[in-house]
Amino acid sequence: MESQSGLQLLRPRIYGAWMQPAGPKKVAAIVMHPTSNFMGHYLIAPLAARGIACMGLNSRYAGNDTLLLMERVIQDLGAGVQYLRAQGYDKVVLIGNSGGASLSAFYQAQAEHLTITHMLDGDPAGLSAQDLPPVDGLALCAAHEGRSTLMRNWIDPSVTDEHDPLSVDTALDMYDPRNQPFTAEFLSRFKAAQRERLQRIEAWVGQRLALLRSQTAPGSPRDQVFVIHRTHADPRCVDLTLDANDRQPGSVWGNGVDGARAVNYAASQMGRITSLTAFLSQWSSQSRADGPANLAQTSVPVLLCTYTGDQSTFPSTRSAWLAAGGERIRNVDIAGANHYLAGQPALVEQVADEMSAWMHAL
Repeated sequence: MESQSGLQLLRPRIYGAWMQPAGPKKVAAIVMHPTSNFMGHYLIAPLAARGIACMGLNSRYAGNDTLLLMERVIQDLGAGVQYLRAQGYDKVVLIGNSGGASLSAFYQAQAEHLTITHMLDGDPAGLSAQDLPPVDGLALCAAHEGRSTLMRNWIDPSVTDEHDPLSVDTALDMYDPRNQPFTAEFLSRFKAAQRERLQRIEAWVGQRLALLRSQTAPGSPRDQVFVIHRTHADPRCVDLTLDANDRQPGSVWGNGVDGARAVNYAASQMGRITSLTAFLSQWSSQSRADGPANLAQTSVPVLLCTYTGDQSTFPSTRSAWLAAGGERIRNVDIAGANHYLAGQPALVEQVADEMSAWMHAL
């Protein structure tokens, strides 16, 4: 029941954009995100021009992550890998851009050693090794650590009523000028309150799921959706001295402090509408899709392109990936690069140069 489309349910398809350069079939890459539409990704054409066949692949959840299960997304990614293997390419590489980084690491960890037999709600996962052929390398850029890490770092602890997006404890409101500049004491209270709010939501999700699953009447509900208000409150959006890089104040979705605050209250933001099972798989501390933790379980070479002007990945993010990759990972800083390389065509070419050279050398 992941789709309202009978056509999609009965004839399931995922869709991608594909550029295949002429010549020997040496290296092919897939760039994919759990939910964003990557069919127009900025690396597809530049990599193809450098001799790398590139597919921008969408998951079954493209544009709507309300019911998204990361365990299903890696199946979709596996379909893309199987397609490229069937085309006869010598090497297949995953490009993990933004939220695709943790997806790529999760995929390869399970491809190398499949451990998941059941979903977090206890239902059979139905994964098989044949669904998940391993790849030959991972190229990460503007790489988030994972959706659960984003939720942990971004959830607004000043919400006092989960049913009222306007409810606020002003003493914990990072956007209230009275709390700026941030003191060490405020940041400590803020982080503790973030953990407490997320724990309360997780506890409610577990209780609600247990209640639904306890119903015995035929056709009883097994899942439900709910709203998580205000999920964009990271003090690093306001204070550039925290985890300092070359970024500007604000958010990847809103310029300046006021822009970041508007994103926090927006109706369509990260994790805003989710089901109980999707919350467990994506956003909760139980999620299996943590990027660095999964990367540490893999054995393939890794390239990390760090965008130093990114407003959502930071030096600490780079450090987490490097620690997980050990001697297998090489980092290249892309100086001044924003999260989407928006308005930075020369940096798109630089990233394509770095990735293509690394892929050709595999």
